Amino acid sequence: MMFPLPKEDKKVSPYFVFYLMHAAQIGVGILGFERIIAQSAGHDAWIAILTSGASIIGLIWVSYRILNKGNNDIVAIHAEIMGKWIGGFFSFLFLFYYLAYALIVLRSYVEVLQVWVFPEVSHWIFLLIIIFLSYSYVSGGFRVVTGLSYLGILYGLPLLFVKIFPLQYADYGNLLPILNASPADLFKSSKEMTLNFLGFETLFMFYPFIKNAPKSEKWAYFGVLYSIFIYLLTAFVTFVYFNLEQLKSTIWATLTLWKIVDLIIVERFEYIGISIWFFIILPNICIGLWCASRGMNRLFRISQRSALRIFCLLLFIISILLTDRQQISVLHDAYSRVGFYLIYFYLPFLLVLQFIIMKVKKG
Repeated sequence: MMFPLPKEDKKVSPYFVFYLMHAAQIGVGILGFERIIAQSAGHDAWIAILTSGASIIGLIWVSYRILNKGNNDIVAIHAEIMGKWIGGFFSFLFLFYYLAYALIVLRSYVEVLQVWVFPEVSHWIFLLIIIFLSYSYVSGGFRVVTGLSYLGILYGLPLLFVKIFPLQYADYGNLLPILNASPADLFKSSKEMTLNFLGFETLFMFYPFIKNAPKSEKWAYFGVLYSIFIYLLTAFVTFVYFNLEQLKSTIWATLTLWKIVDLIIVERFEYIGISIWFFIILPNICIGLWCASRGMNRLFRISQRSALRIFCLLLFIISILLTDRQQISVLHDAYSRVGFYLIYFYLPFLLVLQFIIMKVKKG
């Protein structure tokens, strides 16, 4: 089974991997991850961000070793290593993993919209609008999705300056004593934090669309380092503002901090923040949909646009069925567990298997 590489005019320069990698890792989760990682390690949870970020950098190194050797996407690599049927089965699972990624970002953002801005409006209206927009961008091709990721980061920059406002009420003593959490608690917190870095696995689908792809590895690392910085800064501001008791009862800590922003021309800044955040989560959804539809195109030889329509319809139906927070949490937990095993066990396994199979073929 042949898996041709994309034409040069469909590709983007290596440095765009920085934007793609960072865009894929910063989604709705950052609006409330502080409470989750602090449940185990308390205010020492900032250490978990560093340790989990370091492990993600290691996993990106593993990913590039697989991709550089396979010189194609995950569908072609699976077929080469495991054969048409078994490899196709694993690639099929990857497609639904990408779709689940888009689904969680989409449904979580709509939940934020409903709770904070438009409680009277039915969720299907937001779903329809966002899915239609996502379809429009993804049908424009990978270069359009890349441009959207680039713009998403630029639009999100003003939100970094907003973090100055909570610092006026900071209690830096909240961070002391340092290393008060046990190694077991730090490990648990690191595991929870790792799930916020999920999204870099989309590299396995867009790798062939990067010009001179092996050269893009350093940009992937820079993208992750920037994600680590954003998470670290966000957690630091939250931890010095909230004590642990307050944090336990704050589901969306970042959103709550936006409420104290005091500007002359804006009374409720959180509305502005949530609106800006839309341009940050839209690339998430588009990258997930693009990867899923691209994979379908590679596996079943149907046009990517037709596959995209199928997945958009599927995304809409499943999202409508998720009507309360408990259902969204169950889906998020399931996705997180699958993502954890995928990156920490399956990727290293795939690297070893690829090495053995190629040795045997050469031998």
